[in-house]
Amino acid sequence: MAGDLADARDVSWMEGVWSEQDCTPSKIEAALRDLLLSRHAEDESYAPARVLNLIVIADREWRGEIQNRLENVGRYHASRTILCAVEKGRTTIDAWATMTVHGDPRPGEIALCHEEVVVDVGPDHLPNLDTIVDPLVVPDLATVVWSPHGHEDAVNAVLHLAQVVLIDSVNEPDPAAAVERARELAQEVYVVDLAWLRSTPWRERVAATFDPARWRQELARISSVTVRHRPDSGITGLLFCGWLASRLGWEPGALVSQNGALYGRATSRRQDVQLRLEPDPGQSAPGLAGITLETASGMTVSLDRGPGGLAARRRTRDGRESSWTVVGASRGEAGILGEGIRQALLRDPTYRPALEAAKSMLG
Repeated sequence: MAGDLADARDVSWMEGVWSEQDCTPSKIEAALRDLLLSRHAEDESYAPARVLNLIVIADREWRGEIQNRLENVGRYHASRTILCAVEKGRTTIDAWATMTVHGDPRPGEIALCHEEVVVDVGPDHLPNLDTIVDPLVVPDLATVVWSPHGHEDAVNAVLHLAQVVLIDSVNEPDPAAAVERARELAQEVYVVDLAWLRSTPWRERVAATFDPARWRQELARISSVTVRHRPDSGITGLLFCGWLASRLGWEPGALVSQNGALYGRATSRRQDVQLRLEPDPGQSAPGLAGITLETASGMTVSLDRGPGGLAARRRTRDGRESSWTVVGASRGEAGILGEGIRQALLRDPTYRPALEAAKSMLG
């Protein structure tokens, strides 16, 4: 295995990159300090970015994919990323670290360095992962934990180092388990859920549709909500319905399964609201495929994913129809992850109430 590691990750020849096999956290931390001193000696304009720590826990075989996703988050790079790559059978720690400058600073401008550390660990390291990660976290910065491949024991181990946990509830096959895990984490830290962020354009457009004074009264008349979603993204549809329920004061009842879809109702001040969550096998990207809202007065509003954005349609009670395209509404998966990192520095007060409403709908 040692020969394979040397072939795959010997990057010590690269300028500005440090690597070592069978090392300790203290050696990694010292290497980061040396890299920074070296960069600053090379050019005094180099300075470390100091906004956010990101701890990533991922299976080693998917490390490249995770690194590519992080590389494509645009301007939302964490100041220091610590990627713990979990490899079966591993008992020692290998690591490499580097500093990079994103963008092209102009002469005289400060060149902010973003630090990346990759630490190869084994399953036995995970219950005590905090002892490895703690020396590598920049003190006094917000720290985010993201574990896209599960490893709840590792997340629990480093939880006391973090203020934010980034999750993707779509990865949990059981929506009830996903909701319970999110609620459990939310008792300790602020939770950013990528499944929730995938519904952001849809929530924004629904809110905008009913924002004009002439349409606002229709909110109280919503009588039916149908959400279409990729088969594995039912949790996103559930959170969307939870958002409507929590914002409009509905009392949601338990959903029941029938022919692969979920059906239920919520009680509003005026009438019952029929809820339907329907899988759409034709939807390729995670998240929602479309939504349809109907009101007791006969108005229908629908949004459907389409080329270039969301296709919106409205039919009023007198039969008049209008349609338009919401251009660029989809962020793509890289954009979703970037938004998740950005949200670590913000606070969304609508997620937790939507999560509690989703729990009510799951019984």
